[in-house]
Amino acid sequence: MTDDTRSATGGGAGTTTGPGTAGSGAKGKGWGMAIAACLGLWLVQNGSAETTPPVPSAAEAFAAGPHRHTDAAAAPLPPSAPVRVRIQEIGVDAPVMRLGLARDGSLEVPPAGNPNIAGWYKDGTPPGAKGTAIVAGHVDNAEGPAVFYALGSLRKGHWIEVTRRDGRTAVFTVDAVEVYDNEDFPDRKVYGPADRAELRVITCGGTFDEKTGYQGNVVAYAHLIGVR
Repeated sequence: MTDDTRSATGGGAGTTTGPGTAGSGAKGKGWGMAIAACLGLWLVQNGSAETTPPVPSAAEAFAAGPHRHTDAAAAPLPPSAPVRVRIQEIGVDAPVMRLGLARDGSLEVPPAGNPNIAGWYKDGTPPGAKGTAIVAGHVDNAEGPAVFYALGSLRKGHWIEVTRRDGRTAVFTVDAVEVYDNEDFPDRKVYGPADRAELRVITCGGTFDEKTGYQGNVVAYAHLIGVR
């Protein structure tokens, strides 16, 4: 990761779990992503009927019952910043930049002009370290689908791989994929602390309104199962 890929300067790996948690400096309800990041300009231009991104099925929610894969977890790694994220099942292979908080306490977002880039909340837990790491990215931009357009099609047991600055790749397995309306976003569930190495991948989603954009967020929950 180079300096010109960062949305904010300075700061290393901290101990806060993410925006929306006590002590993180964030305020308000939900992810608080800037309106421009959730407008869905591509859907407005092309009509939402055939281009709406995948929505997680009820079978992939926590409420659906026991996981269909392992609950075993790998030991957490020492902190190290992420540099790349890969999710083979949905075609994601993207660099990771650092994200901070905006003046209103909301999470910054990657540049809308670069569809294939994800962001990590730099004052929170690095992926692979003990705690809850937050990775976010756009669902689309004016030109078409962006990095996490297909996030809602992930299933329990799929892998998320995060390459870190220390050269290690943290391998996570998906525990659940859920979608929340903005007014019902479960801050503590998404951003709260964890006793093992966990990951949240977040993008816009839910219902779509041509005037106000996406009405919610899709969240993939995962935990560390291995290191390469």
